[in-house]
Amino acid sequence: MSGQEKVRLRPPRNQLNRRAIGWWRVQILLLFAPLVVTLAILGILIPPARFWMLLPGAVLAVIGALCVLLIPLWLYRVHRWECTETAVYTRTGFFWQEWRVAPMSRIQTVDTLRGPLQQWFKLATVTVTTASARGAVKIEGLDHELAAQLAEQLTETTQATPGDAT
Repeated sequence: MSGQEKVRLRPPRNQLNRRAIGWWRVQILLLFAPLVVTLAILGILIPPARFWMLLPGAVLAVIGALCVLLIPLWLYRVHRWECTETAVYTRTGFFWQEWRVAPMSRIQTVDTLRGPLQQWFKLATVTVTTASARGAVKIEGLDHELAAQLAEQLTETTQATPGDAT
């Protein structure tokens, strides 16, 4: 490569904050619980339909419990991120892995988001927007203080990086 080192893509080193597991669990619970509770109440209040309400409610409760226990652990295991002097990159997925790389010279905006559940778990999401048609690079499940530091660092690095960010 005529005097230049070849850049090799390697797995990002950083895991998300461990509290992200609880955050994902609550999100899944909020998805399943209303359905299970509704079916249980209808099953109790409508005796002729009891079996047809309680059976799907029980099935959903079992599926929901398995999802609450297993999916967050799996998500925690497969999500990685890293910020270097030249780029921000993430990797998600197990069977279908997605790598997202945002070169510093292409970054247009850096945003942080803390929804109500994230605030409860002291987490945040950092969104790095580029001119890519694929959309922004998101790092969800970061400690809120680390997210603020990362946003500040990316802003400073982006300002100091030559390029037009388009």
